[in-house]
Amino acid sequence: MAHMTTTSRPATPFDTLRSLARTHLSPQDAERWTGLLRPGVRLRRAEADEPVVGQLGGLPRLPEDVAWPVWEEERCALSFVAMLDCAALRAVAAAQGCELPLATDGRLAFFTGFDEEEGRVVDAGDRDTWAGARVLHLPPEEPSALERPAPEDVEPYAVVPLTAVTVPSIPGSDSPASASAFGFARWQDQYQHPATSGPFSQALEPHEQHNGHQALGHPQSIQGAVEVEVAQGVLGGRLRRDDPQIVAEAARWTLLAQFDSDGDAGMSWGDCGVLYWLIRSEHLAANRFDQALLTMQCC
Repeated sequence: MAHMTTTSRPATPFDTLRSLARTHLSPQDAERWTGLLRPGVRLRRAEADEPVVGQLGGLPRLPEDVAWPVWEEERCALSFVAMLDCAALRAVAAAQGCELPLATDGRLAFFTGFDEEEGRVVDAGDRDTWAGARVLHLPPEEPSALERPAPEDVEPYAVVPLTAVTVPSIPGSDSPASASAFGFARWQDQYQHPATSGPFSQALEPHEQHNGHQALGHPQSIQGAVEVEVAQGVLGGRLRRDDPQIVAEAARWTLLAQFDSDGDAGMSWGDCGVLYWLIRSEHLAANRFDQALLTMQCC
């Protein structure tokens, strides 16, 4: 009698992380922690034979009826940072067995007026500066679309084509998602729980992504959870980071995209900093990208 052979699919990075959680955590904590994993899209310069999902810098292709965004209070046009093609991002993720929470085939164009030399700072904690960052939700690109020339007061960054790979996005030890999942009564509890410290935290280090360009997933914060910075700004900046209102509000926000300082594009955000655009989960689901807020952290 012939023996039937079965083939098993190769282990994915998600499988590896689930295995680590089961090894180091109780069954209940392992289930809670793996439930926090989100697909994140890591972005880097595309080589000649790689699919392109967007670009850093250069000039955007804007529909004729879409104006280049300006910062009225500062009397300046915003600089174009990046463009991401949502359909292309979803296709890359689908090819890797992942589904992204993007309900549009359109494009996202990111602009900011941040310029330290000119004394212009966009601060999530200062509502008066929020107009210095903008996300435009554009239709899919038409083959005949032309690049929009930059306004006279804007010097474009060098263009860098971007490709993508989907990875499991790990919440930081101080992530509000972790605080919500494990019911930390105090912010300090995150440094004492087995899911956010000790042997499990050390086992995760080789699998963690640090900084870099990314769409969706958990933000890779440099100086504490960026969700908390946005929450403090939204709630008026008068509450401590461990206030229950801040913790609850921070848990509502998720990463839309982050863009690191990039030598190829000539982008430098402060001292080797990263720009983070965050959005509430309900606004992401409803394609309300105009509701995204920008914050920045430096090394």
